[in-house]
Amino acid sequence: MSKTILVVDDSGTMILSLKNNLEISGFKVITANDGAAALTRLGQAPKPDLIITDINMPNMGGIEFIGKARALPGFRFTPILVLTTESQQAKRDEARSAGASGWMVKPVPGAELLKIVKQVLPGA
Repeated sequence: MSKTILVVDDSGTMILSLKNNLEISGFKVITANDGAAALTRLGQAPKPDLIITDINMPNMGGIEFIGKARALPGFRFTPILVLTTESQQAKRDEARSAGASGWMVKPVPGAELLKIVKQVLPGA
């Protein structure tokens, strides 16, 4: 059975790029355009096996989303990767404190993205 990945980003171009890359590799992809929409998505089926989120988004940013997602039953151990243009160590530390599993700086080549996804998603 294919794994489901939730992609959270306010850029339609980035969502399309990630979705195409991941679907070609056999993953099922669901999307949300900000943290608030992603929280709603977490309450619906299917439950994602992995979450990839941007940091800077309207309505609810990625760090706030990560903290709220970690507080939900069933998402305490779901891997959450940050994919952002931010590279400051302070932001990385803040994301890790909120519960992020890993950090990637945009742009990430497709092969590198898949390598990281397979590292954090057992059985992918």
